[in-house]
Amino acid sequence: MAAELVRGQNHPLSQIRLEIRVCAGVPVLTGATLGDEHGTVHGCQWVAHPGAPAQPGVEVPRQAAAEHRLAVDLAALPEAVHRLDVFLALPAGTAGPDRFGAVPAPHATVNGLDGTELACYTLTGLDAESAVIALELYRRQGAWKVRAMGQGYADGLPALLADQGLRDADDLATAIHEAAHAPPHATPAPPNEPVPRATPPSSARPAPGGKTPSAAQTAQAASEPPAPSVSPAPSSSAAPSVSQAASASEPVEPARRYAPQSGEDAGGAGPGHPGGPVDYTHPRRAHSIPSPPAPPPPSGPSAGDGQAARPVAGDAVGWSMEERLYNQVWGMFEDLARTTAAYRSAVDYADSRLEKELDQALADPRARLGGASDAAREAALARRAQLAGRARAALDRDLAQLTAEAEVVEPALPPAYACWGAPVWHAYRAPAEPPMALRLGDLHLPESAPLRIPLLVRLPLERGLWIDSGPGAGAGDPVPDLAELRHLAVEAAVALAVRLLAVHPPEAFSVQVVDPAGAGARALLPLTQAGVLAAPPATGAAEVSRMLERLTRRVDLVQMAVRGGAAEALPADVDTAQQLLIVNDFPHGFDERSVTRLRYLADEGPAVGVHLLLVADREDAAAYGPLLDPLWRSLLRLTPLPDDHLADPWVGHSWTYEPSLAPAGSHVLQQVLAEVTKARTKQW
Repeated sequence: MAAELVRGQNHPLSQIRLEIRVCAGVPVLTGATLGDEHGTVHGCQWVAHPGAPAQPGVEVPRQAAAEHRLAVDLAALPEAVHRLDVFLALPAGTAGPDRFGAVPAPHATVNGLDGTELACYTLTGLDAESAVIALELYRRQGAWKVRAMGQGYADGLPALLADQGLRDADDLATAIHEAAHAPPHATPAPPNEPVPRATPPSSARPAPGGKTPSAAQTAQAASEPPAPSVSPAPSSSAAPSVSQAASASEPVEPARRYAPQSGEDAGGAGPGHPGGPVDYTHPRRAHSIPSPPAPPPPSGPSAGDGQAARPVAGDAVGWSMEERLYNQVWGMFEDLARTTAAYRSAVDYADSRLEKELDQALADPRARLGGASDAAREAALARRAQLAGRARAALDRDLAQLTAEAEVVEPALPPAYACWGAPVWHAYRAPAEPPMALRLGDLHLPESAPLRIPLLVRLPLERGLWIDSGPGAGAGDPVPDLAELRHLAVEAAVALAVRLLAVHPPEAFSVQVVDPAGAGARALLPLTQAGVLAAPPATGAAEVSRMLERLTRRVDLVQMAVRGGAAEALPADVDTAQQLLIVNDFPHGFDERSVTRLRYLADEGPAVGVHLLLVADREDAAAYGPLLDPLWRSLLRLTPLPDDHLADPWVGHSWTYEPSLAPAGSHVLQQVLAEVTKARTKQW
């Protein structure tokens, strides 16, 4: 029985040679785009369309028609291709309808060459769109899957192609429409050009590619990094950059595009050979370089049997194992977001269908007599249970796969990404280079409570952090009293500070503390006893003012040196190491001048290596009125207790954030700090 997909849902493909059938009811033109691991289409030769119907691994019809058949051979796709999107478009310049909302809902099926129907999808909910991505075939851990997309574009085919990275989208769209109208003999297909390799990624954090679909367009929409913004709630921070989460109702932004990316386009066995050893050679290297030895092949069922390949740590694209693990973690985050969105969408559909059927059953007064009404109600409830059960089964299948992946990924994470309970900390040694990212905590959803996804942010930090010490809407556990909550907030700040010190080379990172009333002295003991602070914690208004003045001067001098190209001409008393300023119990002990300096450090400091970690209850700053609102919005809000204040940018999932703390009774923080101190002593 074929899987009947809802928007955003995916399904594994048990065959690699496929036939995709499209029935639209009215003439439409079809085509397919070939995307790299980021979903980017790198030129017209990456598009199969009526004017160029045959590309490696895919062939599409030459004419607009009400029914189409597309041939796909996943084994024949070029090495650089990780996704194949099937699109539909209404022909331009005809007397026919100009929007999909005025035509019957198109229906697409994916069949094997033996006629077996593998999956089907009806594109409902379209309105003003004149072009739509119907299906996406993508590679995940060496296995291929199909996802129901339904992502429409009111601006037509040019917008669809431009969203996938094509620079000449308008010209190509015009050529496609012209080719679809011309007689077959008038549009000879040009010879296939080889698909070029994508250019190597830059060292900077990935940015979103194209616009992100809204929740109305895709029940699973997810952006990679990247990432649209959501209007911040009064108590939230501003929307973060690609790899950072946001507070309150702001988005958690992954490091990949909307469609599955780094975690899903695993550099594993080549297409057509699912389940084989993973090839870690970066597909976008300009020159051949040695790659790490491949792990042993999976021992379980192969993807060709319809089963997912055995998870492998580092099974994602990247220049190094660290980058591959980073991309894989974000891939897991996106997969969990999508599969949960598909489940919620399916349940919502089942509920709305139940309500509609019950209304119809009760609309006829005659049906209310006898057992007809009861029978109709029972039938409607049974259909609702069947739909919801199928959706839950699909969710459980995906959760089982993600859980299996997490079980192999978590033990392989380096210290910067690992939880404090990981064995890697027991063998900790000071690194020679800083990492590319840092773990701030974990994320999970109500439907997948046991599964935790690490929340990773790129380094150096591009925005400050705010650990909210005020009462919040926790995850159901009893909330401690205010004093204990503030102590927990400082402990969370200390754990983050220790991690930052540990993952940077000796003397490359420095921590300073402002604690005006000394309220955090007990929680700060690990830092003060280890002697890793650049100076004793500043207490009292005068010391707070002097420390802020010193850091403000450092920011000003470094900015001037960078602008003048004289970075080596800094005064000898300027510490060039990156600085983390922990401010406890804000705004206690701050006058207006100190508040102004703190806002300046939050805005200008990250660009020159001065980072802010604020421990504060926003209500305590109410006396300042809206003066501090820009400060709160500029910071990434974290919590000392589990709290569902983070939201992704695609469908607005409320993610529960849990801080990264040392296990109860563990001395791992003290052990790591002792090693940091030892490494610094050797440096001297």
